[in-house]
Amino acid sequence: MRLGVLDVGSNTVHLLVVDAHRGAHPTPMHSEKTVLRLAEQINADGELTKDGIASLVKAIDSAKESAKRRGCEEVMAFATSAVREATNVGKVLSRVADETGVELRVLAGEDEARLTFLAARRWYGWSAGQLLVLDIGGGSLEIAMGIDEEPALAESLPLGAGRITRTRFSSDPPKRSEVVATAAWLDDQLGDLAKRVAKLGEPDRVVATSKTFRSLARLAGAAPSAAGPRVRRVLTDTALRQLIAFISRMSSGDLAELEGVSASRAHQLVAGALVAQATMRALSLELLEICPWALREGVILRRLDHSDGEDQTALLTGRGRH
Repeated sequence: MRLGVLDVGSNTVHLLVVDAHRGAHPTPMHSEKTVLRLAEQINADGELTKDGIASLVKAIDSAKESAKRRGCEEVMAFATSAVREATNVGKVLSRVADETGVELRVLAGEDEARLTFLAARRWYGWSAGQLLVLDIGGGSLEIAMGIDEEPALAESLPLGAGRITRTRFSSDPPKRSEVVATAAWLDDQLGDLAKRVAKLGEPDRVVATSKTFRSLARLAGAAPSAAGPRVRRVLTDTALRQLIAFISRMSSGDLAELEGVSASRAHQLVAGALVAQATMRALSLELLEICPWALREGVILRRLDHSDGEDQTALLTGRGRH
C-alpha cells in the first residue's frame, strides 16, 4: 500500500510518501516540503490571513497532485498548532476542502503527543521499557510517557520554538538579557510538568524527535543524516549548554550556514535550544536519544493498525476501535 501523509505545521507543509502494510516497516519513497511559516501569518485577531490561507490552499493542492502522480492510494492530511489555534479555523478548513478536495484534520496537541509516542515506541520496541518522549515543534512542546503503546501521560504545552522566538525575542540574534529572561521563564512554565512526570516514576529510556532536536544533536556532534537512521544519536545536557553559549550569539543567517540547520528554521533554533535545555533541566535529564520517527510515522502506523479503512478522525484521535 502506498500512503501519503500531509503534515501542515507551523513552518512547513510536508508531504511524506511511503510504501507500507500492516506489520511492515514503512519505507519512505518521497518527501517534499513547502515553507509557509503559517504561525507568522496570524493577524492581531488570531486569524490566519487571507494571504496565509491562499498560500496554504496552493501548497495543499500541489502536494495532493504530487501524491497522485506517485501513486498514493490514500492521503492523510492533518494540521497542528498554527491552524489549530487560528480563530478562523473553520473557514480555513472549508476553503481547503472546497478548493482542493482535501479534508484537513486538525490534531489536538495531546493527540500529537500520543501519535509521536506511538512512533517512538515502535522504533525502540518493548525493550525500551518506560519511555519518555519529547518533541519541540514550531508552536508547541509535546511530552508523552508510558510503558505501553498508549502513553500514561500525553501533554502539549505552548512552548514551540517559533512561538518563543516571536513572543520573547526582539532582535536577531536575541539580546543576552532576552536569552537569560527566557530561560528563567521557561523554568517557571515547566515546573508543574515536572511534578506530573515524576508521579510516573523514572523513565527507562528518554528520546526526542523532530527537526529541532535533530539539528541540535547534529551541531553537538551527532552523525549526519547521510549516515542513515539507525546510527545512534544523542544530545547531552553538557553539550547543549555549550551549544547555546555558541549559537545564541549568531544571527539566523549565520546559523543557516551550519551543517544540519535548515534555512527555514534557523531563526528559531536558539529558542528551540532554550526549550530543550529547560525541559531537560526540569525533568533532570542528562541525555536524550534522537528518534528518527515522529508524528508523521505515528499517523502512518496508526493507519496501518486499522487497515480496514476506518474514519480518519477516529484514527488520528484514537477514538476508533483497538
